[in-house]
Amino acid sequence: MLPAFTILLLFQCLGEGIVFMLGIPLPGPVAGMLLLMAALVAYPPLLTAVEQGANTLLSHLSLLFIPAGVGIVASAASGSGHWFAILASLAGSTVLALAVTGLLLRGLDGTREHDA
Repeated sequence: MLPAFTILLLFQCLGEGIVFMLGIPLPGPVAGMLLLMAALVAYPPLLTAVEQGANTLLSHLSLLFIPAGVGIVASAASGSGHWFAILASLAGSTVLALAVTGLLLRGLDGTREHDA
């Protein structure tokens, strides 16, 4: 399992480094994940090395949200006076996400007739 974690951390650090060096407006872990995906496509045996560690992380995923929750609670005081903007952005982003998902599913659904 240690080799799997090493590979995952290596790709995350590689993504962070590339984003930092090139000034790309993309989170480093996302860039690392894209690099890992490209490596898995180019070299499929890497999947067996990463799979066990990834499954272990996924089984404990709820624990990884604890620091984010603590951060939200700790910084809640800085949001005082901005509750309307926060609620409006939450509602707007939810509606937008549902609309985009619905349109995407409608566009990908090739079994229905769209001429109704």
